[in-house]
Amino acid sequence: MVLKIRTIPRTLMFRTLCAAFLLILWACPVTVSAMVEVDVAPPVTIVVGGGDRDYPPYEFLDKDGKLAGYNVDLTRAIAEVMGMQVEFRSGGWSEMRNALQGRTVDVLQGISYSDDRTKTLSFSPPHTIINHSIFARKETPPVGSIEELRGKEIVVFRDGIMHDYLTSLGFSKNLVMTDTPADALRLLASGKHDYAVLAMLPGMYIIREHKLSNLVVVARTISTQRYCYAVKKGNEELLARFNEGLAILKKTGKYQEIYDRWLGVLGPPKVAWEKVVWYGVMVLGPLLLILAGTVIWSRTLQKRVAQRTGELALEVVERKRALDELKLHQDKLIQADKMASLGILVAGVAHEINNPNGLILLNMPILREVYQDAEEVLETRYHEQGDFTLGGLPYSRMRNEVPCMLEEMQEAANRIKRIVEELKDFARQDTSTTTEPVDLNNVVKAAIRLVDSSIRSATRYFETCYSPSLPMIQGNAQRIEQVAVNLILNACQSLPDSEHRISITTLYDQEKDSVMLKVSDEGIGISPENIPHLTDPFFTTKRETGGTGLGLSVSASIVKEHGGSLEFDSEPGTGTIVALTLPCCRRT
Repeated sequence: MVLKIRTIPRTLMFRTLCAAFLLILWACPVTVSAMVEVDVAPPVTIVVGGGDRDYPPYEFLDKDGKLAGYNVDLTRAIAEVMGMQVEFRSGGWSEMRNALQGRTVDVLQGISYSDDRTKTLSFSPPHTIINHSIFARKETPPVGSIEELRGKEIVVFRDGIMHDYLTSLGFSKNLVMTDTPADALRLLASGKHDYAVLAMLPGMYIIREHKLSNLVVVARTISTQRYCYAVKKGNEELLARFNEGLAILKKTGKYQEIYDRWLGVLGPPKVAWEKVVWYGVMVLGPLLLILAGTVIWSRTLQKRVAQRTGELALEVVERKRALDELKLHQDKLIQADKMASLGILVAGVAHEINNPNGLILLNMPILREVYQDAEEVLETRYHEQGDFTLGGLPYSRMRNEVPCMLEEMQEAANRIKRIVEELKDFARQDTSTTTEPVDLNNVVKAAIRLVDSSIRSATRYFETCYSPSLPMIQGNAQRIEQVAVNLILNACQSLPDSEHRISITTLYDQEKDSVMLKVSDEGIGISPENIPHLTDPFFTTKRETGGTGLGLSVSASIVKEHGGSLEFDSEPGTGTIVALTLPCCRRT
């Protein structure tokens, strides 16, 4: 028996397989759908935001009983850009603060910043500023400041920033507490107590909505507070997300839109641009036609003038070149004359400055002793009578500030004396200056302390790296400190904003047996053509902002006296690195 095998054509086999696959798809739609939809949506972060139920227009319950207002819209917008889901819970202000501490609420979307509150809370940068005012009945005698409220009955709402602030000023016995700002104003309007201290915008809003027509503002701005987001200490990761979202909203313009919607009511009305455009077309249309004809006619005149201008341009260029050369020579002569006169002027100027400065240096120790003698009396009054004002500020603050002020004045007077001496040294070299072993790390730290305020106002990112066991150098500590001060101040002045960095590093170069100070900044940089002239006397690129051109010139002279070098490495738009190198003490 012979078995015959028939070969199936390839085309027929392909069609059969396709038909079988389609039959499976038809019979198992659910399975195929499950095979296709393999992506699983990521979980959405749910954040519980706490809000005051009666603090309009920042946050309040609307007619439907839902939390609304500026804070609510801002929180929703932040949640949207950061991919979070937010749930709102509302209640009395004290209730919400307790809820945050009890972790039933993750974030308070509106709270005023204070140093005392930072002990338990972490704050975002402020998203608005709130001014607080004094409210009274129309027949009540007006007041102009908080101090005039002493002895009066003052209504505030419990645990608010004004509650904390007035308590810190010693008003505890005069305060009458309510749960909400509206309760405070209603209580005042009913004829009870003397004054109420509240945020101005919520107070005006409540007076209008509740028709409390017998209440007026008698002092508009008695305290200005920063209004922020806040989380419980330890929840900085959530706070960072809110900070990032707030920054995004400010960059995209969404923040300004929300602000204008709720808090822009006190500003001028917006211009109806559609009407402006319509009237502009009606009025300017004919004028534009006339202008077009005038332009065409003026073009022909311009061509004729251009021909004559080209002929005169060559003459102007030649004359300008000659004038520039003449001015350059005149500038050199004037500069030489200045340098010749500097030695004569410095002695007189130094004398005039040192005389009053000497009085300051002489009187400062006496003032310090006077304050120390008076401190016992002030402390006795403080413990017996409570806090009081001294120089317009609470004594509880001034008791720490006054010694610091006296110390700063002493340091400033000493610095004036050193600067005058440096100017004299610039004009007349003093070879008799004594030298001693100096620790560069200590010198740099002292310089940083002197310019601490300039550093803090210039940048948020200041770094130091001190090399341990740095060898000593032979020199004058005050002179080297002046060089460090000049270099740090120049770095601060070069930064375009506080988000750019300054770093200071000390290190030891074993090969050259020298120590080095590097000051690096992310500032605007220095043009290549200006680098060779940085240490020239009176050369400065900041003359319009008060630069004299003496700082780096004096610094270079001091470095040269110490046998060191000063090098600059800079690129416009990137930053600058200044390297100060000084030889180590000779080892015997």
